[in-house]
Amino acid sequence: MTDSTPATIGRLVDRAPTLSGAEIAGYLVPPPQFLGASLDNYTPDADYPSQTEAVEKMRSFAAQWGAQPGGGWFKKKAPAQKPGVYLDGGFGVGKTHLLAALWHLAPGPKYFGTFIEYTALVGALGYREAVALLTGARLIAIDEFELDDPGDTMVMTRLLGELVKTGSRIAATSNTPPNALGEGRFAAADFLREIQSLSANFDTLRIDGLDYRRRDVEGAAKTVDDDAIAASVLERAGMGAATEDGFDDILEFLATVHPSRYVKMVDGLGAIGIHQVRVLESQTDALRFVALVDRLYDAQVRISASGVPLDSVFGADMLTGGYRKKYLRATSRLIALTE
Repeated sequence: MTDSTPATIGRLVDRAPTLSGAEIAGYLVPPPQFLGASLDNYTPDADYPSQTEAVEKMRSFAAQWGAQPGGGWFKKKAPAQKPGVYLDGGFGVGKTHLLAALWHLAPGPKYFGTFIEYTALVGALGYREAVALLTGARLIAIDEFELDDPGDTMVMTRLLGELVKTGSRIAATSNTPPNALGEGRFAAADFLREIQSLSANFDTLRIDGLDYRRRDVEGAAKTVDDDAIAASVLERAGMGAATEDGFDDILEFLATVHPSRYVKMVDGLGAIGIHQVRVLESQTDALRFVALVDRLYDAQVRISASGVPLDSVFGADMLTGGYRKKYLRATSRLIALTE
């Protein structure tokens, strides 16, 4: 064991984070792996021209603030655009990289977060306080605009509508075009009408391509023996903390913590160990686990796990349902975190 590895292993289930509205707002910045993201270091796949087109769209969108990506300022006023841009595409095509690159180009105040983080902010502060906090933002960047709850959707639609009226620009990513959000999940006409009114604020750009995490090799989630997890976690944690828990214990714990708090729950972790992974049977458990995986991936927390390989944790029925794209994205991320 080196000096850079933790001496002991804690438990993820012993981390009971609390977050105030101000703390949630403080987390509304790009994940650590995207702190250096730029339009220049995004590498388009030559086989998919839409990726190059997306970079140019981001440059054009950034021009409205007068900030030229290469430095300096535009002398001519940028052409009028819709107040929002919406990047639609599969997982692993670089949408979050482009969104973070745009955030870096925007003048402040500016915010970057997932859909669930913004709705959590509203829940913590109250709607009016959240509007007051975000009013004046030059850019509201929303990653993973995937709708699981029609109530949250309507709140977010109203919130963004108010912010656009005050001059805020909106940039969002998702795996589904705006006018298709909710398809296969909710059928209420009122809900779909809310989605359509929100989509009118965006120029939509489709990004095609392969998952960059699996372009070069055919990935698969790695597993380790139960008795080897502790050593594996200590080796992979680096300067971060380490935890070791049973899979079912984690699932039970996640049911007691709002997903908005997961970001603080994984703060400071370098690696986690999970014993006896099994195929998920409950969709509620699966969605909570996806939210955890997203936060682990954002923080680049390595995973050592025994039992069923983590890329097989979502059953066939889940992968053919309305949350298919969420589960596939999580699978891609689990492969990357176990490698």
